[in-house]
Amino acid sequence: MKSPEDRHTDREITENDNSSPLNTTTSNDDSYVEVTLDLRDDMVEVRSVQPAIETKAEESELEALAKSMQKKRSFGSSIVGNSSMRMRLKRLASLKRHPADRTSAAAQHALKGLKFISKADGGSGWAAVEKRFDELTATSSDGLLPRARFGECIGMNRDSKEFALELFDALARRRNITSDCISREQLKEFWDQIANQSFDSRLQTFFDMVDKDADGRLTEEEVKEIISLSASANKLSNIQKQAEEYAALIMEELDPDNMGYIMLENLETLLLQGPNQPFEGRSLNRNLSHMLSIKLKPTLEPNPIKRWYKNLKYFLLDNWQRVWVLLLWIGVMAGLFAYKYVQYKNRAAFDVMGHCVCVAKGAAEILKLNMALILLPVCRNTITWLRNKTRLAAAVPFDDNLNFHKMMAVAIAIGVGIHVVAHMTCDFPRLLNASPEKYKPMEPYFGHQPTNYWHFVKGVEGVLGIIMVVLMVIAFTLATQRFRRNRIRLPRPLNKVTGFNAFWYSHHLFVIVYALLIVHGVKLYLTKEWYKKTTWMYLAIPIILYSGERLLRAFRSSIKAVKLLKVALYPGNVLTIHMSKPMGFKYKSGQYMFVNCAAVSPFEWHPFSITSAPDDGYLSIHIRTVGDWTRKLKTVFSEVCQPPPTEKSGLLRAGSSRDTINFPKVLIDGPYGAPAQDYKKYEVLLLVGLGIGATPMISIVKDIVNNMKAMEEEEYDLESTGQKKRSGSGNGRNFKSKRVYFYWVTREQGSFDWFKGLMNELAEMDHLGVIEMHNYCTSVYEEGDARSALIAMLQSINHAKNGVDIVSGTRVKTHFARPNWRTVYKRIALNHTNTRVGVFYCGAPALTKELRQLALDFSRKTSTKFDFHKENF
Repeated sequence: MKSPEDRHTDREITENDNSSPLNTTTSNDDSYVEVTLDLRDDMVEVRSVQPAIETKAEESELEALAKSMQKKRSFGSSIVGNSSMRMRLKRLASLKRHPADRTSAAAQHALKGLKFISKADGGSGWAAVEKRFDELTATSSDGLLPRARFGECIGMNRDSKEFALELFDALARRRNITSDCISREQLKEFWDQIANQSFDSRLQTFFDMVDKDADGRLTEEEVKEIISLSASANKLSNIQKQAEEYAALIMEELDPDNMGYIMLENLETLLLQGPNQPFEGRSLNRNLSHMLSIKLKPTLEPNPIKRWYKNLKYFLLDNWQRVWVLLLWIGVMAGLFAYKYVQYKNRAAFDVMGHCVCVAKGAAEILKLNMALILLPVCRNTITWLRNKTRLAAAVPFDDNLNFHKMMAVAIAIGVGIHVVAHMTCDFPRLLNASPEKYKPMEPYFGHQPTNYWHFVKGVEGVLGIIMVVLMVIAFTLATQRFRRNRIRLPRPLNKVTGFNAFWYSHHLFVIVYALLIVHGVKLYLTKEWYKKTTWMYLAIPIILYSGERLLRAFRSSIKAVKLLKVALYPGNVLTIHMSKPMGFKYKSGQYMFVNCAAVSPFEWHPFSITSAPDDGYLSIHIRTVGDWTRKLKTVFSEVCQPPPTEKSGLLRAGSSRDTINFPKVLIDGPYGAPAQDYKKYEVLLLVGLGIGATPMISIVKDIVNNMKAMEEEEYDLESTGQKKRSGSGNGRNFKSKRVYFYWVTREQGSFDWFKGLMNELAEMDHLGVIEMHNYCTSVYEEGDARSALIAMLQSINHAKNGVDIVSGTRVKTHFARPNWRTVYKRIALNHTNTRVGVFYCGAPALTKELRQLALDFSRKTSTKFDFHKENF
């Protein structure tokens, strides 16, 4: 809706339109223009205005198009939100408006921009600055703050040091300060100007930063310098390298008359291109959003019993699969412990050792059970088959297999501790101190009454028990997160016991542990009948199953040879490998496979998500080189790869066309099931990838693109031949995804090179508006920060002119800083009421808790249900 001032302006323009040379009644063609609009999120931008020749048929088509476009709604900077629309409009007058004629929407948008500090409201902000001033000048005799410490004093981080220096110079020039040091009073003046809530004041400060010679004009060289400075503060190396090109772009946009400079009002014109509200119903959407926000505010139930009941109910609804499995597991352990306890309470050993022997034997029984069960969660082929071919996935949380594996490891450690302590501190002392008459029933088991601990230690049972405990302690310790992820820094040569390699090899000590455990179970002190020695009975089936899986993996990986097709090393230390697809290798998007490279280590296998789609003619993986194995892999491939041609992305590259390349041998094993493979169960998807965690999501998005292609081919065949041609994979017929929201959050600009081709393909293919791709670069300061203001200007200009985002280098526009996840969930809940949404996250564990909690909150408080699935690395 237009404000009264806007309607008044339009009326004046229309009344004076007859005098405009652009308007004439002599030709019907000249009375209309063809306007090309860029519809981008909540904003409409005019791309071009050209004379148009219209017909009645065209006019009706354009009216229909305009109506259909008004019905479509989207949020965020997405593929479907970025489109062009042409329509014929009556010529009014020049589309340019003086910057001073700000609409309320533009003024409101302007106030959010050009913030030089995070706390711009003064008051408490100045108190913190003053405190830092006192700390930084404590050792100075003159009490002055040096220019080099200005950024630190006002709260800017180290990455913004150069930006802070330019800001200091601009503020100093305005006050004719030539010294490199300022007093507390001068700092207060600087702060007051920085914290000024007036947009005009902020704009003038920003302009002064660029205008180094203070002549009121910005030359191309000055614009280039501030672009380079802003790019450096935001860690955008690509933009920094192209600063000259982008400076010319800004001059072309703001200096169309080639004056060689731009003025303050030209800069204001660009900054005031705030979001408009082009579609009807936006106010209704805002009202719904506001109501939803109020509904989601936590309300504390005053009755503690009702509050406890409600929390329990929600917990069981969200975790019933885990609950029943854990209750079954705990119940079986409790039953076995009680059974063994009662059994030994009724034996002669109880008269000598008392309850201690009952506790020791009960703990041993639990230990045997968990030593058997702990192998099952790592039988990946079996789990993949069960989740894909049976209905157990509806009741069994297969995605928690590794968590269950860790829980049983803790139970084993507790069982070992109880068993050893009960024997060493209770059973054996009682045997040593028992009277000859009381000890006599124990002679068939222990021989003559021992006089010291050495009697128990030197036996087969004691020696094997000590060896097993030592090996378990080593394996358990090196499997902890701090050791496995190399977070403990040890001096050489002890640093070799940290990292994934140490975890991998130490975990295989359990082969020895299992062998010793079976022997230990045969040589029991108090049991001589073979059928009562149950250790081998517990372990037989799990060991056979696990051994069969390991043999299957070795056999399958050896016969399914792969040929490397392409290798490239991208910014961010990401190695991508494209390889041939072995015969019969069938997988689903979201699954992963294991990779082995004998040139790095002949025994190590590491899991990586498959980034290619099932219908692609190749397999691809993207490997982030952060660990010892991946670094060695990068070194091995770097020796055979060459720098790419200038027009190609990737730091090193090798393709199949070069016959002289001798690639290292690579073996694969898989595929294996993963949480993301269940995406086909949902019509609406929220995919979240953090850094390299985008890899399984990329495969899903590729699969959806292939499905869209298949659907288009089927529709084309149906229109051309009248018959639907059956596609080879049949994916088009099974395509159910109606809406996909893909959020990729990364810290580095170079990360977008990993999947640049796919993002551009999405922009071209997604005619149905299925996929919304949201790129977030967290190294860039949030919207409104002065350090990213010029980057945002460049982004808008370049995207409008060339259709390419300057941050990602793709057609998908990049957001700055981190997403507001509550807003993301809220908008999906508003757009998809009474719908079940699949939320799939892959990335570091830090974000898991927030995304899961939001999924629970919105599922409980709205009609939209969010099913959360995660995969951490």
